[in-house]
Amino acid sequence: MTETQSAATTFADFVAGERAVLKRVSVRLLADGLELAQPDGQSLIWRWAELRAEPDQADTDALVVSRSGDNIARLYLRDKNVEAQLRTRAPHLKKRDRAIPVSKLVTWAGGAAASVAAIIFVLVPMMAAQLAVMLPPEGEKALGDTTFEQIRLALDETGLVGTPICEAPAGNAAMQAMYDSLNPASDLPYDVQIHILDHDMINAFALPGGRIVFFRGLIEQAENPEEIAAVLAHEIGHVVNRDPTRDALRSAGSLGVLGLLFGDFAGGTIALFLANQLINASYSQSAEATADDYAYNLLDNAGVSPAALGTMFERLLAEYGDAEGIVAHFMSHPQMGKRIAAAQAAVVDGRTYGSILEPSAWRSLQTVCSGEPAARSDPTLPDKKAWPGSD
Repeated sequence: MTETQSAATTFADFVAGERAVLKRVSVRLLADGLELAQPDGQSLIWRWAELRAEPDQADTDALVVSRSGDNIARLYLRDKNVEAQLRTRAPHLKKRDRAIPVSKLVTWAGGAAASVAAIIFVLVPMMAAQLAVMLPPEGEKALGDTTFEQIRLALDETGLVGTPICEAPAGNAAMQAMYDSLNPASDLPYDVQIHILDHDMINAFALPGGRIVFFRGLIEQAENPEEIAAVLAHEIGHVVNRDPTRDALRSAGSLGVLGLLFGDFAGGTIALFLANQLINASYSQSAEATADDYAYNLLDNAGVSPAALGTMFERLLAEYGDAEGIVAHFMSHPQMGKRIAAAQAAVVDGRTYGSILEPSAWRSLQTVCSGEPAARSDPTLPDKKAWPGSD
């Protein structure tokens, strides 16, 4: 039997889609369409207006035809005479059907976006908060130790030795005395280690596992020991709430989800960074406000005015300005103007506050890195990073 029996009848391969099995069918051209006679005796009618040619098929010897509204059935025609007639009679053969309505696509896209938002803003923070409490202290300390050494190497211009740790015994003893006066031991999940790095950055931060890091630049910027005590109390608040570990877990989870969305394409890394910064800024601002509140109570209990946290902010505000508008969303801390007002409001009316260190101990702390009296830092230097912008 030949492939073509007449000008109007031929044989073709047909797959209905329910099973991945080709069936040999008889194809007859009618006035209103194609009649497909199947081996079981059943016939199908595909109207001319319903016929669509499927593009980019691997089988280039055949014209692959589908039916509008049926996304899985295919007819493989190899008879060139029938194909020519079909191309003449089927008015919408080259038309591309929209398989899914735009409204459905929009609905599905909105649902997907809502799901991702729920994962990043709800699920990831919840899991990070739970894991931060469940992680053993040894694991947190190991993470903090590794991070601390990475920071030292990153800040060292040679990248070989690491930024020096200030080792003057009297200065470190003064810092420890300040910590002992604040007396946060009952609140802490583990012991605290305080390090002072010999770097002019105006900053301090807490790491997982109870490490608190100060920079020489911050100590030089302070006008009295109470301001350093206020910063120390703030960082202790982060340790108490295990914010560094929580933040590390949250960032890892957020980056993982965002990485699945953005992938590895040109510009993807920048988008990933900006999105993660925006996400983490909202979390960090809440954590910073909580740490401030903890610091006010700790300072007040130690007989130190909570306003000390605000006086340093006032100078930083005058020197570096505050973040306004959209820039504020990318800052990890609340606006300094609000923090100054909050610190002043935390002062208890009628309460007498004192100094946390003797003058000699304060001088020792100021010279912890050099062994000599510290000169006030030049506020015009552009390379210093002001605490609290990256805590």
